Amino acid sequence: MTSFGSDLLAILPELIVVTAACLVLVLDPVTPASKKELLAWISLGALALCIGLTGGQIGMLNMRVFAFNDLVVVDAYARFWKLLLYVVTGLTILMSLPYLKVERLQLGEYYGFTLLALSGMLVMVSGADLLTIYLGTELMSLSLYVMAGLKRSPRSLEASAKYFVLGAFSSGLLLYGISLLYGATGGTKLASIAGAIGTRGFEDPLLLIATILLTVGFGFKLAVVPFHMWTPDVYQGAPTSVTAFMAVASKAASFAAFLRVFVEGLGGLKADWSPLFLALCLVTLILGNVVAIVQTNIKRMLAYSSIAHAGYALIGLVAAGRGMGESGATSGLASVMLYLVVYAFMTLGAFAVIGMFRKGGIEGEEIEDFSGLAKRQPLAALLMLVFMVSLAGIPPTAGFIGKFYVFMAAVEAGLSWLAVAALIFAAVSAYYYMRVVMVMYMREPEATVVDIPQLVPSPALSIVLACAIAGVIIFGLFPNPLVSLALQSVLSLK
Repeated sequence: MTSFGSDLLAILPELIVVTAACLVLVLDPVTPASKKELLAWISLGALALCIGLTGGQIGMLNMRVFAFNDLVVVDAYARFWKLLLYVVTGLTILMSLPYLKVERLQLGEYYGFTLLALSGMLVMVSGADLLTIYLGTELMSLSLYVMAGLKRSPRSLEASAKYFVLGAFSSGLLLYGISLLYGATGGTKLASIAGAIGTRGFEDPLLLIATILLTVGFGFKLAVVPFHMWTPDVYQGAPTSVTAFMAVASKAASFAAFLRVFVEGLGGLKADWSPLFLALCLVTLILGNVVAIVQTNIKRMLAYSSIAHAGYALIGLVAAGRGMGESGATSGLASVMLYLVVYAFMTLGAFAVIGMFRKGGIEGEEIEDFSGLAKRQPLAALLMLVFMVSLAGIPPTAGFIGKFYVFMAAVEAGLSWLAVAALIFAAVSAYYYMRVVMVMYMREPEATVVDIPQLVPSPALSIVLACAIAGVIIFGLFPNPLVSLALQSVLSLK
């Protein structure tokens, strides 16, 4: 096989996703409105094929393939994130089937843009060059800007506009940081950057400014404080299925690229960037948890919750930067990967339940709309209870396991005080999560919410909820296989 052929083979999953996206966009105009679901099944078929291709390589932990002149790398770390992104995207599409029907948004481009966003995420997690990662980030972001405004209501269009303006600003800062880093090191490939930096530290002002700008650029994508300002409005205004996709897939891909850049490319500066991330972690935990308390809209509450969870995940990166030796760094990075997997299942499940309820053509997304849900829809209330308990980090759910490993990584890195502070904020978060449970189980249905029309339970939505609840319970009771996979995958980071 020629070199070009082997390069194409390395990115075969990305090619399949892009081809499916183009096929969906081409078929959309000639597909009747009543047959738009066919486009969703084409998308799911492409994802199933990608899962088979990537899943078949999951045991090849030592296989590290570079392609396109070392611009792309396919290793165990990339395969871990790709599998997560395939599953999350597939569940999002399934969640969207009944939701888009009741919203009368039978738009085939929805599935096309979902796949295009996924293709950008796949490029991000496999990027071995800063410009490759940047291109993947832009492909993901541009697709999400459009998806946020697909509802075409004033609130949805406002969300799309805010997301676009702030996202473009963050992209400019990220690109400027890349250019400064190129000036300081003479390259954009992560391996060449690591070799040029060595142990120079921040004596070079260009390195300091470039690192700060990269942090700001990625900070917007991760929704960490103080770069979080777009998150509540966009989460509230976007269609619920799009919000779920942004909250889970976009955050996972951004963290994957973020970790690779700062571990592989800027690992020699970890003594310098670790205090910066520690400060970001603390302010993110404080603002995310405190402001979530006063929210009355459940999507805005989950937006601030998502900000707080980004803070918890940052603990693992801080621990990796402070960890003693290779094992300390490995456990810190693996804890981030583990945390984002469990976060994906519990957040997708929560948004799936939220998407089930509507009121007068407007989504019933106020917390008060869940009053007496245990009497009106006992099963939906039970599912929401499990997801809220997991998000709060209460055993025996997966949310507890995720927080446990992140906190243990902090303790092993000599940051016991950070683990204690995070534990306190986890207790604070229990207040606003349990408020939803209290409203569902301890209040009578109000007259204004008794007659809320609901989505008819569908097989697609049932699959999403079953997968989400299975992930929350199974990873909570039997976390060892996932922990082992994360530990083994992170070893491929050099």
